[in-house]
Amino acid sequence: MGKTKIGVLASGGGTNLQAIIDACERGEIKGEVAVVVSDKSDAFALERARKKNIPAIHIPPKGLKREEHERLVDEALSKHGADLVVLAGYMRILTPWLIEKYHGRMMNVHPALLPSFGGEGMYGEHVHEAVLKYGCKVSGCTVHFVSTEVDGGPIILQESVPVLENDTPVSLANRIHPVEHRLYTKAVGLYAARKLKIEGRIVRILE
Repeated sequence: MGKTKIGVLASGGGTNLQAIIDACERGEIKGEVAVVVSDKSDAFALERARKKNIPAIHIPPKGLKREEHERLVDEALSKHGADLVVLAGYMRILTPWLIEKYHGRMMNVHPALLPSFGGEGMYGEHVHEAVLKYGCKVSGCTVHFVSTEVDGGPIILQESVPVLENDTPVSLANRIHPVEHRLYTKAVGLYAARKLKIEGRIVRILE
């Protein structure tokens, strides 16, 4: 059983990418980041990849239809042998074509406890604003397999984080971020160890 090759799609700073790279280096994930692809030329995630000599590819979406852009993304993933695709702050809604191609092999992390506060428009600070506005006493994060329904795929791992009386979207986000990094690397590690089994909506974690 060889190392799992991980392809990462990122649009921003890439802190989850960094957490996954670090966990691979520590041996917590039996895998390696094989390629990082971004739709933004200035995404710091690309810089993080370059620092580790990981192929860092910018694929601009301008002037391309969504599926045309995704075919180029898929070419990059396939060329570098990606077994698992990890979305790390990738700010594009994927088409069913790419999602189906990587069915059961594509993960995302969401900064709330799904199915609450998910779906289109629910990303980043918008999520934390909605949680606070609703008066929730707990929030957290969810790692899930990607499906054609936004934030609707089978849940792999979840962890709750308390909402404090004086929380702002920024303070809540800052408390959830380290949990995201830990949970995401754990989920990727379980996948690489072949310990995840999807049964309908349920993800079984095998002993």
